[in-house]
Amino acid sequence: MNDSNSNKPSQGAIANKQGRILENTIIPTFTARGFEVISYSKWRKKPEKYSKELLLTNAPYKSIYGHNGKTEFLVKSQKLNLNVRIECKWQQSSGSVDEKYPYLYLNCIEAMPEKEIIIVHGGGGMKAGALLWLKESVKQKKFQNPSQTKNIQVFTLEEFLMWANKVLR
Repeated sequence: MNDSNSNKPSQGAIANKQGRILENTIIPTFTARGFEVISYSKWRKKPEKYSKELLLTNAPYKSIYGHNGKTEFLVKSQKLNLNVRIECKWQQSSGSVDEKYPYLYLNCIEAMPEKEIIIVHGGGGMKAGALLWLKESVKQKKFQNPSQTKNIQVFTLEEFLMWANKVLR
């Protein structure tokens, strides 16, 4: 007897695939502007080997819990004087991404070393109030040390593309 559910992907697998689609939409935004895409780990071993206009993938940081964390991208541009971390969050149906927003926000302000951080979100499946909380926390600079204020921006994919069109000229 064949169980038809055994071939169905799990909710987690579907969510990961959808999240990768968001990430793979961001990459051409940079490659079209001459950025080289390389993994952070490869670049770190021999940075002199690569251009000065980079979109690094899987950029590490030490989380507020002391664990190794990674974000999807780190933009490094000598020409545009950029050092921007980009975190992607996609939630198309109910799940736990939005419950991780406070943890993400605290990592942005306390653990990620960059002063400029962009959070790109999408999918429309967040719980009511979750995205509003994140945007209000960023706007009010909640919990931030005034001497180490960071510029954290929360964008939809469309808003991110508008940012890119303005900044990556």
